[in-house]
Amino acid sequence: MADPKPLPFDPKSLKGISEKAMMIHHDKLYAGYVKKSDEIRQKLKEKVAAVQSGQEIEGNATYSELRALKSEETFAQNGVYLHEWYFDILGGDGASEKAPELTKAITDKWGSIEVAMKYFSACAMAARGWSVLSWDIKGGRLKHYNSDSHNQGGVWGCVPIITIDCYEHAYFLDYGSDKKAYIEDFWKNLNWQVAEQLYLKARKWVL
Repeated sequence: MADPKPLPFDPKSLKGISEKAMMIHHDKLYAGYVKKSDEIRQKLKEKVAAVQSGQEIEGNATYSELRALKSEETFAQNGVYLHEWYFDILGGDGASEKAPELTKAITDKWGSIEVAMKYFSACAMAARGWSVLSWDIKGGRLKHYNSDSHNQGGVWGCVPIITIDCYEHAYFLDYGSDKKAYIEDFWKNLNWQVAEQLYLKARKWVL
């Protein structure tokens, strides 16, 4: 059974986002996805064992337990991974100059880091779930995608670099309905050094 990964930063250190909100986010919500992902994995192992023993299992596409498990497998596992991508890049000081290669690639594509951040912020405002700057290993370039649900909107072949949690649970305790203020504070808390390392690793992959 997998254990939730600890936060890679001191939750007291964030600007605007309270320790209470972050700990609820991490210890309750994220940890819940880890638990459910493990539960689903165990049930799927039982299905595999049944096939190995010569049993028939139903795979009906209208409804079957197998269909439900396979559908929610992606929801739960992406709930784990997306939160980890999000937590991994928090705890910084928002200084983009600490990511020279990433900011150069962003500037080459969107014109300037300021324009890109305004665009990414607008995308995050439009997203109901996630807003993700990623590296497209098929195209060999940066791409930005929105996702309204953990298993909707993502593109296979893209590695997250900067991931913003846009669900209300990420900001409502501290900001109420002021999502814009939360997104502004997200950038103030972004650890660009970590984002740089993610980018440098990801861009080695071009298929």
